[in-house]
Amino acid sequence: MKQFKTEILHKINTADDLKISPLRADGKTYGTPTWIWEVVVEGELYVRAYNGTMGRWYQSAIQQKAGQIHAAGMVKDVVFEAANNKEELQSKIDAAYREKYSNSPYLGSMIREEAKAATVKISPQ
Repeated sequence: MKQFKTEILHKINTADDLKISPLRADGKTYGTPTWIWEVVVEGELYVRAYNGTMGRWYQSAIQQKAGQIHAAGMVKDVVFEAANNKEELQSKIDAAYREKYSNSPYLGSMIREEAKAATVKISPQ
């Protein structure tokens, strides 16, 4: 699977304005862009669904495996991959969320088990 270039990841991570648009069930239409927290771990881009695996965008991302992200003034075609079965990776993602969003009252929700189960790796198409 492809990786984002380091400078692109840096722009996305520092802008902190990522919106995710998985393809809809028709496989052609992009969903409404949804703002979501993101983190970069080991040179890869990860997001988690606040509502866990029942979240709409998560369901679409996992079923369709493709879509777009809008971030740092860019729109990128991407692929989505579930990352919920890698315990060591999940710990690193938790640490990245704690570091980046330490001042947010929503941090606890993003590192709880329901959100961890809905962790998605985003890669360029």
